[in-house]
Amino acid sequence: MRLAARRRVPRVVFDYIDGGADGEMTLRANARAFEEVTFRPRCAVSTPECDLRTTIAGVPVSLPFVLAPIGSSRMFFPRGEEEAARAAGAAGTGYILSTFSGCRLEDVKSATTGPAFLQLYLVGNRDVSTAMMERAQKAGYSALFVTIDTAVAGLRERDFRNGSKELVLKKLWPMLPFLPQFLVKPRWLWRFLQDGGMMKFPNILLPDSGPMLYADVTAALEKSVITWKDFSWIRDVWRGPIVVKGVHTADDARKAVDVGAQALVVSNHGGRQLDSVEATLRVLPEVVAAVGDRIEVLMDGGIRRGSDIVKAMCLGAHAVLIGRAYAYGLAAGGHIGVARTIDILRTDLIRTMKLLGCGSVAQLNREFIGER
Repeated sequence: MRLAARRRVPRVVFDYIDGGADGEMTLRANARAFEEVTFRPRCAVSTPECDLRTTIAGVPVSLPFVLAPIGSSRMFFPRGEEEAARAAGAAGTGYILSTFSGCRLEDVKSATTGPAFLQLYLVGNRDVSTAMMERAQKAGYSALFVTIDTAVAGLRERDFRNGSKELVLKKLWPMLPFLPQFLVKPRWLWRFLQDGGMMKFPNILLPDSGPMLYADVTAALEKSVITWKDFSWIRDVWRGPIVVKGVHTADDARKAVDVGAQALVVSNHGGRQLDSVEATLRVLPEVVAAVGDRIEVLMDGGIRRGSDIVKAMCLGAHAVLIGRAYAYGLAAGGHIGVARTIDILRTDLIRTMKLLGCGSVAQLNREFIGER
């Protein structure tokens, strides 16, 4: 899927999906951490069926993974958020919609037969965020994922090299050196223009100017720092489960419990924010030990195989979020690419569990992996 995406979309779009912050050390570490975990299978065990069902913030799903929030997915494929949500629902799992979606949240919810969740940045002001949460509740979103690790946007050097800033500002002379990457992808360019071209963000309705412009994202993030105190008024607005996304330490995990979250996500934003932080799989045991069974612990980062999902759950994850894996599929082929990605992960997950001699994800624990 990664190679197919690379062939299909312009370099600036592919590197937006594929890249990380600074030297991309955390990006690489997230995936490599799984290589250090070994299995201890139970052999001569019959496992004709594998039960993959679990919950996300109490919401039942048929798979132990959901699709993570990825901003600007409409760049990857026309109506990208709707395409991904449709594939997730057909597979019986959930889709988390980014605040920075190019599609209306109501349209995304209508596109899926499965649960939909909203990811929240506090962009604009409190009234803007409140309005978005109220719309999501009315549309039937099941839980709110509040991202806490984005005080500012990370330094994504590939974006600078590919001219993201110049392209967003739409000034012809600065744009010229970067235009050939679009011209060599005519099919993508045609679909992009047919889908409306450079998107706005219809779920961020600013009081004076309407939907937020793509060029305003970086400045908006710098003005939208979230603190633990904000969860008080967020709880007053959102009448449903809240998930804290972006936990790196045991201390922050305990704070997530204190603010009344139903779940948390051990996440370093896929290595796209602060570089040189620990791989999420390494942090996971510390967080699980800190909160026990008081809160669901989810994780993301570096997951490329179904066996990676099994390893994360053996180390205490209740479920995982899939990001780049499905983004590659979306860029490669829209709904069909995402569906194929989900199928690859599901098939690999079942095969791994049968070879381990484990018939249910609920039974996965440290007994199935070697000492770390």
